[in-house]
Amino acid sequence: MISRREFLQSTTIVGTSLCIPEFLSKTAKATGNANNPGNSDTILVVIQLTGGNDGLNTVIPFNDPQYYKLRPTLALKEAQVKKLNDQIGLHPALNALHGLWEKKALGVIQGVGYPNPSQSHFRSMDIWHTASLADGVSEGWLGKSLKSIRQGAFHVASKNETTPLAMMGAPARVPTLTSLSDFQLKVPEGPLAQLQKQIIHQEVKPPANSNITVANDSNSQKSNPASLLDFVRKTSWNTYLSSDRLQELGKSYTPKVSYPGLNVNPLADRLKICAQLIEAGLGARILFVSIDNFDTHANQGGANGTHANLLRQLSEAISAFYLDMEARGHGKRLLIMTFSEFGRRAAENGSKGTDHGSAAPMFLVGGKIKNEIIGKHPSLTETPLGNLQHHTDFRQIYATILDRWLGVSSKEVLGESFAPVACL
Repeated sequence: MISRREFLQSTTIVGTSLCIPEFLSKTAKATGNANNPGNSDTILVVIQLTGGNDGLNTVIPFNDPQYYKLRPTLALKEAQVKKLNDQIGLHPALNALHGLWEKKALGVIQGVGYPNPSQSHFRSMDIWHTASLADGVSEGWLGKSLKSIRQGAFHVASKNETTPLAMMGAPARVPTLTSLSDFQLKVPEGPLAQLQKQIIHQEVKPPANSNITVANDSNSQKSNPASLLDFVRKTSWNTYLSSDRLQELGKSYTPKVSYPGLNVNPLADRLKICAQLIEAGLGARILFVSIDNFDTHANQGGANGTHANLLRQLSEAISAFYLDMEARGHGKRLLIMTFSEFGRRAAENGSKGTDHGSAAPMFLVGGKIKNEIIGKHPSLTETPLGNLQHHTDFRQIYATILDRWLGVSSKEVLGESFAPVACL
């Protein structure tokens, strides 16, 4: 006969664990108006463009003759570009992002990189994730920031995608979800499934007369076994309640704007999950998602093709997500940041693609960002080894977001001080 202990141990919560009590044990705080960046209400969504996005065909210097000399087959004509001013414009596939520019919800930071750039995908990605040029760093900038925020984070992933290095170093494991169904009470199928759920709920439900506050003083919990047991019960109970809330929200959630069709745009699917996590009120402050296949060495395409399709997915996904959140009152709470491990070289190669480069632009989207082009476009004539030179260290942007948006000391997270960028 199976014992009670074995019966309970066969149950799991997929996508999370009971080692993340603090933010799951709290409902969201009153949202407030988020007029002061850095308060406990702000949310950061980081979007990784994996593979090295070609910045020169993303934010385009359409008025520079050198651009057309360097890219005889890949260059976008001026008439095709979605203009931001009389010098710079966006790839036409970024039409939805251009709409956010017109709504004053998009900021463009040009020429972003770091000293002595690596053109290895793995090394450069490690540098961006850890915000450090040192070797062997095991903690990410977002994970370290969670030590101060003391609230939650989620990695919303594609199938078989591992937790990003950027999230490592958090005080508790950051859950990786591929769907809301990952975050639920799972029991083996069979005639006893419902009974098992009932027993588990009864086991973890705290006593009715309990007055111990979850996330209370840890020293008193350690010294008082009864208090610790009550703490664990409350934590587990709140985790199960959060799971139930998410499952119901997943069934009933109706976006305020249309997202691209299911499985048509995988990034949009993941950002829709982010929207549901935010709307569920679980207290999550940081969410991380990615979009792959930006390593366009051959047949990259110009106005159409591989790169254009990726940019269109990015643009339409971000636009739907932001407009959905804005319509729900979260627009001024939300900051979306894009990054890629490096840009591509200025000149196209013989395969009608572009090779690994260095400096590239970043996008910021939100209700509180500065609707500006920040920094000059890198020179197309001063290109050592064919690379665009950076003028803004990416850690300056991280520092600005940490200090002015998340309310975390950037010096503690980054290990040194970096001059802020006027983007918030």
